[in-house]
Amino acid sequence: MNIIPGTDTIYIVSKSVSQGRKAGIYSVLGISTGSLVHTFLAAVGLSVILTTSVVLFTAIKILGAAYLIYLGVKMLFQSSSNMKLSATKDLSIKKIYMQGFITNVANPKVALFFISFLPQFIATDNFYGPFPFIILGLSFVMTGTFWCLIVANFSSEQKHLKLKLFN
Repeated sequence: MNIIPGTDTIYIVSKSVSQGRKAGIYSVLGISTGSLVHTFLAAVGLSVILTTSVVLFTAIKILGAAYLIYLGVKMLFQSSSNMKLSATKDLSIKKIYMQGFITNVANPKVALFFISFLPQFIATDNFYGPFPFIILGLSFVMTGTFWCLIVANFSSEQKHLKLKLFN
């Protein structure tokens, strides 16, 4: 799920290409921090739902699975021409970090993803509070951060490659 490009990937690539590796890394850190916020909000909210109603939690799991299937089908039929980089102005590292954070936290698709993704892997009969959600969410954030750092690195290298080719 981490390698499927979306808004966050486009943001990372645009900052890495336009401002270099450091900007790309800070955009990744902002986005990863936003993912941590989603992880903890989903963990607390879903664990409360699970303690109140196993039926409601199961309904969320079913709706979440349907949403994930919908996203997968939509990605299969989506045109790759939608992913274009726009020209960006140079921003400070702090602004890049904050934009990455806000881009992730304010994206309702990310919230829906966490709410629909996490419950699919939690057993309702073996409940330990929010800890299973947090552990799963943290592992997702860690692998996502690693992947996004790779994207930032190669995107910034692309900038240098273009400069070398045209000079």
